Amino acid sequence: MYPSILIVDDEPSILQSLGGLLSDEGFEVATAANGYEALKIIDSESPDLVMLDIWMPGLDGIDTLQEIKEKHPFVQVIIITGHGTIETAVKATKLGAYDLIEKPLSIDKVIVAINNALNFRRLEEENRYLRKKMIEKNSISGDSPPIQALKKQIAVAAPTDTWILIKGENGTGKELVARTIHQLSQRASEPLITVNCAAIPEELIESELFGHEKGAFSGAATKKRGNFELANGGTIFLDEIGDMSLKTQSKILRVLQEQKFNRVGGSRTLTVDTRVIAATNKNLEEEIEKGNFREDLYYRLNVVPIQVPALRQRIEDLSLLVETFLEEASEQNQTGKKKMTEDAIDLLSQYPWPGNVRELKNLVERLAIMVEEDVISASDLPEPYNPTCGGELSAADSKLLGIDSFKEARKAFEKEFIQQKLSEHQNNVTRTAESIGVGRSYLHKKIKEIKK
Repeated sequence: MYPSILIVDDEPSILQSLGGLLSDEGFEVATAANGYEALKIIDSESPDLVMLDIWMPGLDGIDTLQEIKEKHPFVQVIIITGHGTIETAVKATKLGAYDLIEKPLSIDKVIVAINNALNFRRLEEENRYLRKKMIEKNSISGDSPPIQALKKQIAVAAPTDTWILIKGENGTGKELVARTIHQLSQRASEPLITVNCAAIPEELIESELFGHEKGAFSGAATKKRGNFELANGGTIFLDEIGDMSLKTQSKILRVLQEQKFNRVGGSRTLTVDTRVIAATNKNLEEEIEKGNFREDLYYRLNVVPIQVPALRQRIEDLSLLVETFLEEASEQNQTGKKKMTEDAIDLLSQYPWPGNVRELKNLVERLAIMVEEDVISASDLPEPYNPTCGGELSAADSKLLGIDSFKEARKAFEKEFIQQKLSEHQNNVTRTAESIGVGRSYLHKKIKEIKK
């Protein structure tokens, strides 16, 4: 299918000559003698690109451009004019024109401009597709009233630049909420930088957040940009902000207030434009009373509070979550998608889930790997999820399900499972691969991974 181009000009000679040349180049060409006619054609045929004369009687090129961009923002427009001025070019560019070409037209310049505009259009389409996939990937699963309320809060807050404090127990999905807010914001095309405040050692937190200059301290062999600098124009997500020391809290407060800082060992003041989203599993009001958290920092962060419900508060979403996690496990492990019986779902619905969605995800991933049948039944559930099974979690099982990071838990499950199956088949890779339903090359790859 060839790209379609609409030529808009009040000179019949231009329509005929330029239209003929572009048709010879393989484009589908339509023509219009004025802006009104052009808008009707665009509404009905949606061309890929419009070549628009600036000086026309009635609705001129600038007014036509404005109408096009309001109704069809993704149609590329190239302005053609015999009276090109800097003022016209600036105005057309601000209104969304891709390029401006002066008459008399050079066919070589026209073809280059058209190809560049069409390439830009394809890139925009790819970016919109990728953003849509990213939003889908980060979408929050569930239709329970608490999740519907959460989605409504996110939809209202995300398009603004308001700072947000996300509260919730461990494993509820606070980071997923932060990513969703970023993807739905005006900053979605800019970076989202995540900082785990609990995981960075106290002596390194200042360098991680603000960066450092070469030679600032022992081991600083090169200049380093900090997380605030990397998040410039985008969003910085301060996860587990309640675990940040008082010393670090005082250092970060000025940055949050003024959006200015100095790299460690540097004298130059850097200014950033960064949206701040913070998250905590702690009751910060209680931490303030205990003297563990600065009150001024709390009110700075807590502009829009968002509470993420615990899994036990949205238990009607459990079946959908299980199905989602089984599908993810199938894609990750390159195996057929497994199902879970209603009896098993009912048992899981009666469990209090202290580890919330993260605990459920880890359990489902483990069951998808360890249960050989295509259907996971109630009898496959271990203690404490199945009180009727009469057994208890082994030390290994308890350790695996206690892992906070899903990525690390999955690696641990895979390692245990693969080692067990290899042992059952006397380390014969071919037979092991056949028994667990994966390709030999895939199993080889996994064996290399678990040996690292």
